[in-house]
Amino acid sequence: MKISKLKIKLDEKVLVDIDFNISSSLALVGQSGSGKSLTLKALLGMLPSNMKLELNYDSDFKLKAGETLAFVPQNPFTALSPLTKIKKQFFIQEDKIKKLFKQVDLDNELLQRFPPELSGGQLQRVVIAMALSSKPKLLLLDEPTTALDPKNRVIILELLKSLQKELEFKILFVTHDMTSAKSLCENICVIRDGKVVEYGNMKDVLQNPNSEYTKTLIDANFANRKFRE
Repeated sequence: MKISKLKIKLDEKVLVDIDFNISSSLALVGQSGSGKSLTLKALLGMLPSNMKLELNYDSDFKLKAGETLAFVPQNPFTALSPLTKIKKQFFIQEDKIKKLFKQVDLDNELLQRFPPELSGGQLQRVVIAMALSSKPKLLLLDEPTTALDPKNRVIILELLKSLQKELEFKILFVTHDMTSAKSLCENICVIRDGKVVEYGNMKDVLQNPNSEYTKTLIDANFANRKFRE
């Protein structure tokens, strides 16, 4: 799918004005305040009422949150109600939940537990299962490994790659972490102050960045050039 225009304005000030293509998996990368979160909110239809959105796209499906579009938040610990059993936080039949749990490699026994009784990695798998329950065409990921330890971070990224291959959804991965972006995504779009400063194949951009801003982001993530390859 191609986003030909995503423009967000507050009064007359343009906050975000970008375009990009998601052929399979795209990392939207930038520092805090670059416009990543606003882009996510725009796609999810969650912009504040005082902001105006112009959104033009070419796709074989309509962007609709909760149907063709699903979201995995940054922190699984705050994404679920701590006082409600996992089973009760899904809005689908139990047999379908169990099928999703199998896909994300979770034991059905966890359905009877409360979120505080699960580990961070388990909770993130639950949240991913919830996102997949609507059989989305596009999965929006908001730094889904930030709250996890290094081991679980790798496991979750590998799980997402496996699920994408199996279920054939597209991924938009919003992050400032080049390492995770490299692990998960085919292409990368670097934004700064609401503008695209670099776009292209992940490997090509990491090896030969054109903008100083991109180089700064890469240097902040990779101690050694060889790890970009």
